[in-house]
Amino acid sequence: MECRQCASPLERPGDYCLVCRTPNADAVVLDLDRDRATLTMLDGEEVVGETIVTTTPEDGGEEGVVELRNFAGRVADEVRRKRPEEVYAAGDRDVLRATRGQLRYSFYRVEDDDPVAAVQSRRGDRALEVVETPPAEKIGGSHSTLIGGRTGRKVVHTVAGHPHVKKVIPGPIEAGGSGSRTGIRAKATRAGENGNVRLLLRDGSSVQENRIVTTAKDRETGERVRADLNDVLTEAELQ
Repeated sequence: MECRQCASPLERPGDYCLVCRTPNADAVVLDLDRDRATLTMLDGEEVVGETIVTTTPEDGGEEGVVELRNFAGRVADEVRRKRPEEVYAAGDRDVLRATRGQLRYSFYRVEDDDPVAAVQSRRGDRALEVVETPPAEKIGGSHSTLIGGRTGRKVVHTVAGHPHVKKVIPGPIEAGGSGSRTGIRAKATRAGENGNVRLLLRDGSSVQENRIVTTAKDRETGERVRADLNDVLTEAELQ
């Protein structure tokens, strides 16, 4: 493949061109199996290339941990070569979590059936604004206390770190019944007409509803953000 800007040869499909400093893909879709990762590079909705990374899984133990980390590292290295704006992923959760932990791009989970088609459909819709504000600066409001201690703060900071979240406004803490379960539970609830969602935190019998202001403009796009927030919380083992 050649660079679309200067026609310099690229070592891999969709690579960022180091000659003219031009990206050749603005998104990467990861279809992840435990022994094989397929990376599809997109420019808009157009497929510009595909790369496959394989591994031989080890059976548990320290060797398995190292092998998984190395596999995820090789996948992450391929993504970095593209310098994309966004990364989408589907498939094996262990591989997805390990890969996500090694990347600092906007990262979204999509349906497993046909992840490339799902992303093409999503990118055909109006793009959502990306918020670059640091997570700590997105948290504010008249209520500053969060339930769940350190874990509760981690949940809120994780949500605030999402690129389509403008602000997280903590609500008052209320009693929610007997609450036999212990430990923090978090869930982003159904989007409103304006695209904003609620983050519900439960800790024993205490409940806190936090308002999440997103860059979505309607319920449909707000639901996309809500689903992705829940995926992020699940991947971070905070649900």
